[in-house]
Amino acid sequence: MSQSTGSNQAPAHTPSAERPRTLGQLKAAGHSTRTVKEEIRGNLLDRLRSGEQAFPGIVGFDGSVLPELEAALLAGHDFVLLGERGQGKTRLMRTVGGLLDEWIPVVEGCEINDDPYDPICVRCRRLAAEVGDDLPIGWLHREDRYTEKLATPDTSVGDLIGDVDPVKVAEGRTLGDPETIHYGLVPRTNRGLFGLNELPDLAERIQVALFNVLEERDIQVRGYSIRMPLDLMLVATANPEDYTNRGRIITPLKDRFGGEIRTHYLTEVADEIGLLRQESAVVAEVGTHLLEVVARMTRGLRESSSVDQRSGVSARFAIAAVEGIAASALRRSARTGDADPVARICDLPPVLPTLLGKIEFEMGEEGREAAVLDHLLKMAVAETFRERLGGLDLSGFTAPFADGTVVETGDLVTAEELLGQFGTVPGLARVLERLDSSDAANRGEVAAAVEFVLEGLYLTRRIEKDIVDGRTVYGG
Repeated sequence: MSQSTGSNQAPAHTPSAERPRTLGQLKAAGHSTRTVKEEIRGNLLDRLRSGEQAFPGIVGFDGSVLPELEAALLAGHDFVLLGERGQGKTRLMRTVGGLLDEWIPVVEGCEINDDPYDPICVRCRRLAAEVGDDLPIGWLHREDRYTEKLATPDTSVGDLIGDVDPVKVAEGRTLGDPETIHYGLVPRTNRGLFGLNELPDLAERIQVALFNVLEERDIQVRGYSIRMPLDLMLVATANPEDYTNRGRIITPLKDRFGGEIRTHYLTEVADEIGLLRQESAVVAEVGTHLLEVVARMTRGLRESSSVDQRSGVSARFAIAAVEGIAASALRRSARTGDADPVARICDLPPVLPTLLGKIEFEMGEEGREAAVLDHLLKMAVAETFRERLGGLDLSGFTAPFADGTVVETGDLVTAEELLGQFGTVPGLARVLERLDSSDAANRGEVAAAVEFVLEGLYLTRRIEKDIVDGRTVYGG
């Protein structure tokens, strides 16, 4: 969903020409205004009743986070999404904006998206009094009603609420004139959804500026005697470690949020695989068995005592890993002329060192980071091998090694080279079936399956493996 900073941003959508263009036409059309929270409640109820997906793209939260989120939205509560990094908090926050009405009427040219029936800014009230039913109407799309701000220590009250505009003062207006105010992000999100990322990072004196927004629904700018009842929903995200530290979020502000919703990492491997398929932008084919390996390795990291679990292991780690192994396959294709760029097990080890910066290890693990990842990778491959190919007759793969055959592979070994060392393998069709590959699998997919089986046989101690000059040699 696009980010918006108010009505002076170029609109992303164009309303149809048949829509009313004046207040009189709007009244004649029988249009009635709903508040933001009424819109969200009504549209959510419609989706729940129809069975339509209310939060598209959200994976693995159906039985935990989403029921709590639905209850908060139906209650009309502002809320905090609380969870470690990479749990989809921002994605979830943006998805709520999809529950707004597609189009709403606003006073044309208004900086804060005033309701034509009840304008709140000085300029629009004066204009409405002058022209009556000829008040010009514009139309605002839902994607232009969502504003997102990353809370940083240098964020000011002026950024969020507003401040005196020196340009307007220089034009001749007096300091006592409310029209000298330059509105901040919050009033510019009037009649929309305001998302505040990483709320604990907002300085305490700035948090105070949100009191009136959450409780009285109005804003105060410097010493002006101004009351502007805003219509908006405020959603914030926070990390539990910061959120619970005393003083990081001031107690009165916590009290003003209607709810606190805990997010979590995905608990099912199938959900993790679904997320990787959805979010990874791959440049080559990555088989389901490799997605499962990455998913299981990520879960292993989240359970490892070597990793700082207060920091968590983001879903972005797994997504980057999948994108990395796909890129490795594409590199092999470019360097060797491999016709079918398909990711294989050999593409994972070269990629993992590039991902170390995404993980916070415990102090005592300094210097062992790569070894921890290598161990967890082997565990994930072995677990996936047992899950996918357990009970299958793999004697066709082990038989050649009894005669001293060796098979070389590596990130620059083509599918043709790998398969040429094996010839026809009994049972290969069953393996491909178990790995979700069809009978029409290309050479790259077959090579990926064969290499996965070889690595699984090595990890279950049924064949030997050595690393020679950067290549992996099975057997011997």
